[in-house]
Amino acid sequence: MTRRLPDFEAWAIFAKVAERGSFAGAAEALGLANPTVSKAIARLEARLGVALLSRTSRRLSLTEAGRAALTRAGRILQEGEALEDEAAEQSDVARGLVRISAPLSFGTAYVGATLPDFLAAYPEITLDFALSDRRVDLVAEGFDLALRIAALEDSSLLARRLCTVRILLVAAPAYLDAHGRPSHPAQLKDHCALAYTGGSSRGVWRFGHPQFGEETVEPPVRVWTDNADMLNPALLAGQGLALQPEFLVWREIREGRLEVAMPEWSVAPLGLHLITPPSPLRPRRVTVLIDHLARALATAPWAVAS
Repeated sequence: MTRRLPDFEAWAIFAKVAERGSFAGAAEALGLANPTVSKAIARLEARLGVALLSRTSRRLSLTEAGRAALTRAGRILQEGEALEDEAAEQSDVARGLVRISAPLSFGTAYVGATLPDFLAAYPEITLDFALSDRRVDLVAEGFDLALRIAALEDSSLLARRLCTVRILLVAAPAYLDAHGRPSHPAQLKDHCALAYTGGSSRGVWRFGHPQFGEETVEPPVRVWTDNADMLNPALLAGQGLALQPEFLVWREIREGRLEVAMPEWSVAPLGLHLITPPSPLRPRRVTVLIDHLARALATAPWAVAS
């Protein structure tokens, strides 16, 4: 014969009624409606076939069966409260493994620099980074979150935009002195391009101007690469122009080693996003990492407020 599970909720309510001396007092302490408390006691008594409480219009008292049951019922209430308190404390402790996908150049240049403070603050969290410009499938590949620098497409994933990343046409001053400073995208056909292949249209550069509208050009390319960081040495050596995310060139621009070409013409900026799987419920270890990265990266010197 299969036994039913004990009615733990009703026993806990019974213990609280005995503690407070009334149904109303127990209901107030537990945040329940009076009928809910009454029904729980009635349910217990019907199940046991004995009365646990003696009720009159003026007072409530324990029957002999009620007194015999009270010690263990009180233990059920105390153990349940302690269990929930302990579980709540555990949920507040950030621990365990977090898997993160991030772009290669961006991850090595900026995400890594944020880690020492995070690791010191959360010694029980383990981080597993996959650095690649490949767009991973978070759900299928088991990632907790991803950093993406892109114009996002519609999807079921949840996205938190941290900041805007400008894309700048840059070259060394020596290159521009030797080959001329272009003032219109059409002039780039007479220049030498160093090109990143990770964009939506390989080798096609699109510019916008507040007065003259949009222009598209396919400049002659000497170097193709799927990692934009690789282009900086050639840029600094005066071997051509490139469209680079500002986070890769802001120091060189500030120091005068690179120059922004055609500043009146702009390329559509990208957003830096934190992407997570569809469910809004996530472990605390993931939440604290998201908050840490958001604070650290949104205030970077190259970041533009969204």
